[in-house]
Amino acid sequence: MNGNVLIGPEEAYRFASGQAIRAHNGQLARLARPLDFLLVADHAEYLGLMPQIRSRDPQLMRNDDARRWADLIDSEDSDENWQAMFEVLQDIETNQPRIDNSVFLRSAWERMIAAAERYNEPGRFTALIGYEWTSMPGGDNLHRVVLFRDGAETTSRIEPFSAFDSEDPEGLWAFMANYESKTGGKVLAIPHNGNLSNGEMFATTDFSGKAIDRDYAEKRRRWEPVYEVTQIKGDGETHPLLSPDDRFADFGTWDHGNLTSTVAKQEQMLKFEYARSALLSGLQLGSETGVNPFEFGVVGSSDAHTGFAAVAEDNFWGKFSVYEPGMLRLTHKPIAEGKNGKAYDIWAYEMVSSGYAAVWAQENSRAALFDALQRREVYATTGSRIRLQFFAGWNFEPEDAGRTGFALHGYANGVPMGGALTGWPGEAVPTIVYRAGKDPDGVDLSIVQVIKGWVDASGNTQEKIYDLATADAAAEFSGFWRDPDFDARLPAFYYLRVLEVERKRWSTLEAERLDAEFEGKVPKLIRDRAYSSPVWYQPVAR
Repeated sequence: MNGNVLIGPEEAYRFASGQAIRAHNGQLARLARPLDFLLVADHAEYLGLMPQIRSRDPQLMRNDDARRWADLIDSEDSDENWQAMFEVLQDIETNQPRIDNSVFLRSAWERMIAAAERYNEPGRFTALIGYEWTSMPGGDNLHRVVLFRDGAETTSRIEPFSAFDSEDPEGLWAFMANYESKTGGKVLAIPHNGNLSNGEMFATTDFSGKAIDRDYAEKRRRWEPVYEVTQIKGDGETHPLLSPDDRFADFGTWDHGNLTSTVAKQEQMLKFEYARSALLSGLQLGSETGVNPFEFGVVGSSDAHTGFAAVAEDNFWGKFSVYEPGMLRLTHKPIAEGKNGKAYDIWAYEMVSSGYAAVWAQENSRAALFDALQRREVYATTGSRIRLQFFAGWNFEPEDAGRTGFALHGYANGVPMGGALTGWPGEAVPTIVYRAGKDPDGVDLSIVQVIKGWVDASGNTQEKIYDLATADAAAEFSGFWRDPDFDARLPAFYYLRVLEVERKRWSTLEAERLDAEFEGKVPKLIRDRAYSSPVWYQPVAR
């Protein structure tokens, strides 16, 4: 529905593993450096249906909606093509499928599994198996990527659970629990970017509107250990209105409204959409219920619908195939126009070139990558391959940052990102040692920061940012930090943010390549960055 008729799962895996692939615009595209792993996560809703509509399957053409969609797809009017896409979204949104695709679902799922099996080469390139659960009640984005630890033998025993089965995340979690019980396999879910959820992604109530209780909190923490903090549809670390003292908060901000552009954003929604405020809310809920439902690590991903996992500023392929490199994505042609019931415009040039998931795993295999995601030893980048590792403990010293065997010492004497800092020995305060390195093919680093969040004695959330290292340009940083404001009575979290020096945004580079004037309302320069998963401190009940 978005113009991609050439690039399927096989081509996506081939591109990610380093092969050259011909794109819709005729260009031969190839990554400068292959990726280590990829998940092709197609939408469970109407899985396998669109190619059959495009080919005008005779059985489907008996359905009035299928025939109308086919006519819209064949239309030369691009506005009608986009309108067709939003009609499909609205069908999913109302959870009332008008076309039965059950006859295609099984074969499409088997083809996706077969493609992953064909390109999975443990130790060199891992092709993960999964799909996207696309719940969006009222147009609010509650999407999750469902990722399996297992191969074909296990994943072929089920069919994807979709939003047509249930729009409630607890319905998805029940399916996941049944999968593990039935097959002996392992599965987790990764929530999509919350900035298009209009306050629903990290609400303090469940899907039915009831206050989060311990049972809900336990299930959410169990099934959703990581969160997608950055992607093409906007960066989701924090928002300038939520973090007014954070000079780097306004990065890749998409705060128009919900996913279908039908309901505009209201300021009170923001608190329940961004990772930092969710982590703070999780501390409060943990104190109230005994379990923190938002104790998640962070990854980045693309959410591209082109099949090309290319998200660097100088190699950004876009979200939809119609917005591959070229003038169209620089023009004032919105992706979703503020008409026909739409509340606002989204412009193609607003797309964010993001992101990547970085995983500290013992080997490049499905099992090792999954296990690292589950224990949250992961971090996100906005398109650069920044290297980042840190450990938190009670007794690190400044010399530990530069010692030989940095990681071995860190694991032996502390916890890595994603871990919990426990066993307060009394009098001690949290200490952190870290190392960060630039993308070898990218620009230099400029700043390393610790972001701390905590709940104060009055029960209010607080945040503070500490600069650990700054430079005009650095290839790498390493260092030590001791929390100067630690209060052992108060729950807290810590994560690292690493920023590069400024460089030209993808839209600026595109305009220069095309020798074109560009006046889009986006920055000309950006600072790409990495976000680590947090480490949590929870006071021991006395």
